[in-house]
Amino acid sequence: MVSPRRGKTDGAAVDAPTDEEIEAAIRKDPDAAPLDFDWSEAVLVIPPRKRAISIRLDEDVLDYFKKEGAGYQRRMNAVLRSYMHQKQKRHA
Repeated sequence: MVSPRRGKTDGAAVDAPTDEEIEAAIRKDPDAAPLDFDWSEAVLVIPPRKRAISIRLDEDVLDYFKKEGAGYQRRMNAVLRSYMHQKQKRHA
C-alpha cells in the first residue's frame, strides 16, 4: 500500500535521463515541434461590447440553439448579425 504522504513518482526514473536522451526524445516527438510564428504583424482585436438584455424567444428556437451545446447565445448573436448584414446590403 502506498502511503498517502509519499508520492507515486519514481524519482530515480525522473532523474535518470541525460540531456542528450531528453533532446533525442524531443526530436522524435511530433507534438514537440518548435512553433515559429511571426508575431511582428499581430493585431489586437477587441471584441465588440455586449449588452445584457431580456428577450422572449419561442421555446423551440431556444431549445434548438441550446441543443448545440455551450455558446448558444454567441451562435444566436451570429445569426442575428448575419441577418443584419444582409438587410444592410439591400439598403446600401
